[in-house]
Amino acid sequence: MAKIIAIANQKGGVGKTTTAINLAASLAVLEYKTLLIDCDPQANATSGTGFDPREITAGIYECLVNEVSPFDTIKQTKTPNLFLMPSHIDLVGAEIEMINLPNREHMMKNVLDKIRNEFQFIIIDCSPSLGLITINALTGADSVLIPVQCEYFALEGLGKLLNTVKIVQTRLNTNLEIEGILLTMYDVRLRLSNQVVEEVKTHFQQMVFDTIIQRNTKLGEAPSFGEPIIMFDVQSKGSTNYLNLAREILQKNNLTNIPAHEKIISEEKPGETLEIRR
Repeated sequence: MAKIIAIANQKGGVGKTTTAINLAASLAVLEYKTLLIDCDPQANATSGTGFDPREITAGIYECLVNEVSPFDTIKQTKTPNLFLMPSHIDLVGAEIEMINLPNREHMMKNVLDKIRNEFQFIIIDCSPSLGLITINALTGADSVLIPVQCEYFALEGLGKLLNTVKIVQTRLNTNLEIEGILLTMYDVRLRLSNQVVEEVKTHFQQMVFDTIIQRNTKLGEAPSFGEPIIMFDVQSKGSTNYLNLAREILQKNNLTNIPAHEKIISEEKPGETLEIRR
């Protein structure tokens, strides 16, 4: 049965889609059958894994609104063990169409229940809002991963998101856990980045992942080629960061025997081959 992780933050530009694509790909490369669900009308996770959203005829929208079987929408990506349930622009209207439906907050859970036995991980890329689709994702998920950009304004919306998570835990999904807070777009040269890291770790302590996603040019280039970073440039810092995150999540969920002191993948020297270990 799959572990379902929703990646959510109502603030845009904090690295949700980048994290969804590259965490899912890293888990897949580590030989865990993984499904990436694109729940954002912008469909960046769809294009970022090599599909043209304009050519998508059936995706998460059709599953939620038209009750299409999720098995008819799932696509195999170029990355081994990585599958995609795509999105397209029609998802913009899904919240309006679902608003009067009974159990509208549980529509995605019904979809997930049909497919969760087919995968080991399901990663949901949520839209930058706290609307009905995101609430659906949180209601159907086992946990939520929260990316936080290493800038001041990113901290302001964190409390609002945590309040939403608390409401979902109380009213809709009592089993929802916080998988962790992931610090993204970290630049070691900037004092502000270091201050944000220190402040987040002081306030949230064990909720914060040890892994920090650093700013990396290759991470920005990979989506334009329709590939996750691990397929685009396995030697890049971004690839190393997301492999570290995948291993940390596996260790947290007791899915690996890697001892704590071996949890971090060392950065390779130029010319050396990166060894991927489970």
